[in-house]
Parts: sequence; structure tokens; C-alpha cells
Amino acid sequence: MARVSCDFRYFLIPAAFLFIYIQMRLFATQSEYADRMAEAVDAERHCTSQTRLLIDQISMQQEQIVALEEGKKRKDQECAQLKALVNDLEKKTLQRIIDKTQVPVAAVVIMACNRADYLERTIASVLKYQRSVASKYPLFISQDGSDPNVKAKALSYFNQISYMQHIDYDPVHTERPGELIAYYKIARHYKWALDELFYKHNFDRVIILEDDMEIAPDFFDYFEAAAALLDKDKSIMAVSSWNDNGQKQFVYDPYALYRSDFFPGLGWMLTKSTWNELSPKLKDNRKGRQFIRPEVCRTYNFGEHGSSMGQFFQSYLEPIKMNDIKVDWKSQDLSYLLEDKYAKYFADLLRMAKPVHGPDLALMTSNIDGDVRIQYTDQSDFENIARQFRVFEEWKDGVPRTAYKGVVVFRYHPPKRVFLVSPDSLRQLGIENA
Repeated sequence: MARVSCDFRYFLIPAAFLFIYIQMRLFATQSEYADRMAEAVDAERHCTSQTRLLIDQISMQQEQIVALEEGKKRKDQECAQLKALVNDLEKKTLQRIIDKTQVPVAAVVIMACNRADYLERTIASVLKYQRSVASKYPLFISQDGSDPNVKAKALSYFNQISYMQHIDYDPVHTERPGELIAYYKIARHYKWALDELFYKHNFDRVIILEDDMEIAPDFFDYFEAAAALLDKDKSIMAVSSWNDNGQKQFVYDPYALYRSDFFPGLGWMLTKSTWNELSPKLKDNRKGRQFIRPEVCRTYNFGEHGSSMGQFFQSYLEPIKMNDIKVDWKSQDLSYLLEDKYAKYFADLLRMAKPVHGPDLALMTSNIDGDVRIQYTDQSDFENIARQFRVFEEWKDGVPRTAYKGVVVFRYHPPKRVFLVSPDSLRQLGIENA
């Protein structure tokens, strides 16, 4: 029995070694499995990270593709717009070449500064009648200063109007104390703009408008007819579309034109030859020359607010009658306005007018049929008579507004004409014993 027990113990030792070996192998296998599992988890995490990165890259690329497509669309649109603009410019260039066969009657310049709303109203009025005669009357806007609203408004008409800008930083020195600096600045702007149009652009004539004016339906036809007068008669300094006594109650005949020693302004045409004399010093250099003006205005001034601070607006400007009919100026014989004929023509009108004297001249005139003439003795007397009729009293440089050889003519209870006559007017006109 003891021998058998001894033998059984011998078996336990190898069994113990075998068990230990198996445990060691099992532990090694488990460790290897755990390492592989860890590697697998790391690999899975890396794969997931790479997948997410790839997805993000794809997403970013898709966004870039969308952005590129949108950019391409914008570029295509811009290209289309540029092509249209180039085509338009080519057409306009061709039109300009064609238009060179049509010699312009005059350039038209709208003088502007800082009133964009006024400018827009003026442009609308001018374009209404200029579009059909654009080749005869190239249109410009000349801006004094850098008001951004005025510049933007002017440039918005780039395909219809040429834009010029005058920048002047030089100080202003007035000739007399108390004078408005604004008028000196305006004069500088006028000189610069006219120099540009006459010398740079080489126009023969220029029509000057301000940025607070509307024009009549026959405005351009009127100036075309007047241009022929300027060419024939060098005693005419300029042609105006304005009558200072053009208020509704003082006008009647839209065909009537007059010569005047007083510069009317407010829509006027000047020739290059005359500007050659005026430009160097910008002083009055009339040399006895006169102006042509209409009885019924071809412009209307709506500018209550501006450099003149509304002077005379309600009394004299607001009631102005602007012509509203289309006069056929081409069929009119205007030769009576030439210097060698006009004095006799005007003298005949004055000679037939009935002389009126007395204290209440307006009332007496009302009770007379036909034209009348009233003589004044001096400026003070003229102003007193003008107040009775409520026409312009103002004189400048010794000349009453609208006067021709001292005579101011206006309608009163139309079609009656009133002639206010200076002490020397009849002699100047060769009217004796009248």
C-alpha cells in the first residue's frame, strides 16, 4: 500500500508542472488577446477618426464647390453685363461718329452745386425735350464742389449726360465789403465750365442753365433760331430765354422777342467768339452790344432756396409765365431783331403808343385802349412808376431791368403794352415831336 501511495505522489508533481504550464499559456494567450483587442479598438478609433476627417473634408469640398458655382454664376452675370456695356458703348461711339456729321447747335450745361433734389427736377425737364434733339444739344452737368448726392445724381445719367466737376480751394477776396462770397464762387465756376466747353470740347455755342430751372416745349427750337441771329449780328452779345417782367399778368404774345441793354440771364446762350473777350478778366465787356429776350419766358425758375436766399422769389419769380405752346420758330422771320432794323421797328411801336401823364398812371392806363407810353425823369421816378404797375423796380449799372435804350415794355391788361420811357429814349430812337 505504501508503494502505491508513493507512486501516486510521483504523478502529482508532473501534473502540477503541467497545470502551471497550462496556466502560463492561458495567461499568455489572454494577454495576447487583450493586446490584440486593444490594437483593434485603437484601429477602430483611428478608422472612425479618419472617416470623420474624410467626411469633413468632403463636406468642405462640397461647400467650396457650391461657392465656386455661385462665384461662376456671378462672374457669368458680370461678363454678360460687361458685354452689354461694351456693346452699348460701341453703339454710342458709332452714334457719335455719325453725329459728327450733325454739327451741334450748342452744348447745354446745367450748373449745379449742392441741391440734388433741384437738379433732378431740372434734368427731368431738360431731358423731356432734349432727347429728340440730343445730337444738336449735347448735355453736360458741371458741379461746383463735391456734394456726394449731387455727384451721384449726375453720374446716374452717365449714358445721357456728361459730368464735369469744379474743385476750387482758393480763398475769395471780395472787391467791396459786405459782398456775398457765394457770387464770387459762382463766377469762378462759370468761368471754369465755359472754358472747358469752349476750349477743351471746342463748342461754338453754349447754353447755360442753373440747377433750379425748367424749360419750355420750344426751348431748343427757340435757341436754334436765335443762333442764326448770333451768327449774323455781332452786336448781339447773348440770347436769353428769360424776361424779368415775364409774370403772368405782364405777358401775352409767345412769338414776341425784344432787344435789351440789360442782361437777363437765367437760361442764356453765348458764342465762343464773345467768350474769348470775356474769359480773360470775366468783366463786363459789352462794347455797346445787346441781348435778345422773349416776352414769354422759355424757362421757369423754381429755386426758392439758394445763393440769392430767395430774393424776389414770391414777388417776381414764382408768378412767371413759362411758355406752354410749341412755337414753330423755323417759320418765323426774325430779321426785325437785327441791329440795322430793330431801332426803326421799336420806334414805330413807341411812336404809335399814346402818351399818358398824371398821378395815378396805372388807373389811367387801365381806361385807355391801345398801347401807352409814360415818361420817367430819373431812377427814383422810374421806381415810383414801376411800383404802381408792380413791375421790377431794380436798376443795375444805370440800366432798368429789360430796358432797351431806356425803354421798359410790358403788357398791362393784355394785349395792351406799356412803355416806360427815359428822358433821352425818344431822341435815341429818332422820334421827334411825339
